[in-house]
Amino acid sequence: MANKTAGGAVKRRRVILTADLGPGKNVSVAGNFNDWDPAAKPMTDKDGNGVYRCTLLLKPGSYEYKFVIDGVWCVDTNNPNFAPNDLGTLNSLLIVD
Repeated sequence: MANKTAGGAVKRRRVILTADLGPGKNVSVAGNFNDWDPAAKPMTDKDGNGVYRCTLLLKPGSYEYKFVIDGVWCVDTNNPNFAPNDLGTLNSLLIVD
């Protein structure tokens, strides 16, 4: 059973995604949680070490996503979970409990 707030709404979970890509990249994450919009969730490398991060607040469930790295759509190689998509390729699969 999902955790609920006092008002009965399903509680969102904080999820941190990381991508270790090296410095100087333009990185974002797109998925069914943001209508696959690569501009909706940029990832940042605040300390310049090439590790990009973003935080998502998601309700429990399963979510498909990809990183967009300098305009190229890529799966999350640190996530072993995948789901086939309608284009005949794979999306990374995130399960939020």
